[in-house]
Amino acid sequence: MDIEQYISSGILELYVYGALSEKENAEVYKALKEHPEIEQEVREIEKSLMQLSVSAAPYNPESVFNRIKEKLNLTDKETDVIPITPKRTNWTTYIGWAASIALLIGLFIQFNKNKTLRQQVVQSQIEQQLLEGKINIAEEDLSKVKSLLSVLRDKDVLQIPLQAQQVDPTAYAAVYWDKEKQTTYIDVAGLPTPPPGKVYQVWSLKLDPLTPTSLGILNKFAEDGIKIFSLTNTNDSEAFGITLEPEGGSESPTMEQLYTLGIVES
Repeated sequence: MDIEQYISSGILELYVYGALSEKENAEVYKALKEHPEIEQEVREIEKSLMQLSVSAAPYNPESVFNRIKEKLNLTDKETDVIPITPKRTNWTTYIGWAASIALLIGLFIQFNKNKTLRQQVVQSQIEQQLLEGKINIAEEDLSKVKSLLSVLRDKDVLQIPLQAQQVDPTAYAAVYWDKEKQTTYIDVAGLPTPPPGKVYQVWSLKLDPLTPTSLGILNKFAEDGIKIFSLTNTNDSEAFGITLEPEGGSESPTMEQLYTLGIVES
C-alpha cells in the first residue's frame, strides 16, 4: 500500500465524517490497525474538527464589547448574550458525525487564558451534535473541507469569534483572518437564513474613530452547505461585524440589523 497516496485520497476524511459504507469503514479500520501513519492522520483530522467547533461558544470580555457598543451608540439597547449550554454526553457512544456540516466545519479555536475550559465546552457541543444523526457529505465538498482543515492548521491565521447581538441573541459567527494572504474566512453557520430580498454583509471596523468598511455580501447563503465564505480583506481591521442588509448590500451598516460583532485581540 502506498501510504501517502492513501492518506491524500480523501477517504480518511470521509471515514471521520461517517460517510463511508460499512464495507469501506471496515477496510479503513483494518488499515488503521496495520499502519500507524494512517491512524495518526485520522487522529489529526478528528483533532482539527474538534478545534474548529470552538467558535460555537464564542467568548470576548464584556468590557471590550461595552467599548464597541458605546462607539456604535447601542448602549441603550444592550442585552445580555445568551450562552450556548451543551448537554454532556459520552464520547464513546457516538455513531457518526451529526447535525450540520457547517457547525462542525465552521468554527475555530480562540487561544487565550480560558483555552482549556473552552475546549471542554466545545467537546461537549460536538458530543451533543454527534447523537443527532450522520452528516451527508457530498463528494464535491471534500476538497473544500480539506482546504479548510489546512487553514485551521496554519498557526498564523487569526481566529475571531463574533458574539450575538440584540436582534438575535442565539446567533454566532466567526472570522478566520489570514493577514499575509489578505483573506478572511467568514463562518456563518450560526446565522439564520436571510429572508427574501435580504443578504448578510460583512464589515471591517476601525474603532477610533469608528469607521466601517464593507468586505462584501454573502450571496448564495442558502445554497452553501458549509456556510464558510472567503472574502478579500486589505484593511487593518480592529473588529468585524455582520449585518442584514437589502439585496445588493449597503454603503454603511444598518446597526438595527447587527447580528454579530467581535474584536481582534492583540
